[in-house]
Amino acid sequence: MRRAVPVTAFALAGALALAGCGGGDEGSSGAELSVSGAYMPQPVSDMAAGFLTIANDGDRGARLTSVTSDLGEVTVHETSGQAMREVSSLDVPAHGSLVLESGGSHLMFEGLAERPEEGQTVSVTLHFSGLDPVEVGLPVKPATYRPTSGN
Repeated sequence: MRRAVPVTAFALAGALALAGCGGGDEGSSGAELSVSGAYMPQPVSDMAAGFLTIANDGDRGARLTSVTSDLGEVTVHETSGQAMREVSSLDVPAHGSLVLESGGSHLMFEGLAERPEEGQTVSVTLHFSGLDPVEVGLPVKPATYRPTSGN
């Protein structure tokens, strides 16, 4: 009988230790995303651009794979030198950020269903690989608007 108690206690302690390890991995291993500085300059044609910053305070990187909006088709572009090209995804590093800004990576809206006016807000959904989508409102600013301190 004395032997059964230590074996049972050992088995219980092992199970608790494993349960504790599993719970700790789930809580600290994901991406923790937030969005700031979102805006869209008022479009002057049937195309528009969108800018924002996606911060990731988590321990794992994230990948922006697409963006959708009722306003029209949205693609993700990056700029290298003087060339702009569509890309299938952009990375948001762990403990880092992805800045979508004028002259750099950005959102491109094409075939606008309507031209939003200054003061309106355009809704977009950011889609990430393996994560829940993130809804964002882009306030429409004057066509010449440039943020004073980054996005």
